Amino acid sequence: MNETETLTATPEGLTRAAQILSAQGLVSFPTETVYGLGGDARSDLAVARIFDAKGRPRFNPLIVHVPDLAAASAFAIFDARAEAVAAAFWPGPLTLVLPLRADAGLSPLVTAELDSVAIRVPAHPVAQVLLRAFGGPLAAPSANPSGRVSPTRASHVLEGLSGRIDAVLDGGVCAVGVESTILGLVGEPALLRPGGIATEALEAMLGPLATGGNAQKPNAPGQLASHYAPGAAVRLNAESALPGEVRLGFGAGQADLNLSVSGDLIEAAANLFHLLREADRLALPGQTIAIAPIPEHGLGRAINDRLRRAAAPRG
Repeated sequence: MNETETLTATPEGLTRAAQILSAQGLVSFPTETVYGLGGDARSDLAVARIFDAKGRPRFNPLIVHVPDLAAASAFAIFDARAEAVAAAFWPGPLTLVLPLRADAGLSPLVTAELDSVAIRVPAHPVAQVLLRAFGGPLAAPSANPSGRVSPTRASHVLEGLSGRIDAVLDGGVCAVGVESTILGLVGEPALLRPGGIATEALEAMLGPLATGGNAQKPNAPGQLASHYAPGAAVRLNAESALPGEVRLGFGAGQADLNLSVSGDLIEAAANLFHLLREADRLALPGQTIAIAPIPEHGLGRAINDRLRRAAAPRG
């Protein structure tokens, strides 16, 4: 692999990114949630390169990104319920897991050879332009080494994957800051991963949601027990820091870094991965990152999900 190109979100940069993708290369691009690592979802070679670049286990399926519902319908089977959910929340930070069309033409590596597919329509304008310029579906997990902190800036992508991917398309800072909510609609609706759409918003439309998925046989991304981990160990629900700890705060109180001084969960979600990286830089060898309690509602559910996985024992 040659040096990773940094492309700007100009017509020239977007054309270059689409050319790389059409040649089965890998391009990291911004979405409203985090930066994705895009490859042609129809190409076994491109998708295999995604797994290799990230060091991602092959049994962990990928999300397919498309520009609109019409494009999604070529790969997944939408019933009336799925169409209604898509109409309400797309484009946006919601991934739907739906039955895979028999003639979808996706690489089986994308779906981990399951009979379902995870698919979403991103809202970020750069992602939208790139998808239309490329003219096909992009498999795009987060653009970071597997299990590590997700990237919300182009510089984060380069920290983890420089020299392992062809290019990064710099579209600035991701506004939402945590990955998409994943909703399973194969059978009864199930929350497979909390994320950028609050669970309460989905339940207002669909009723109470079951939870699904497991780390041994994931049916969607984000279900591995240890994930989103910084180099330092993580201690959750820390009302204060112990001697030698780096404290990542939320709301009022003393902290080395603060997700949101005002206690705003939207701001905290947007800051989460960047400040986890910054806390990791501040932590000396052997030190722990102590994280303040986060309310378990709205985007707090997604934040706590990421933090529990960041603090989990690592394999």
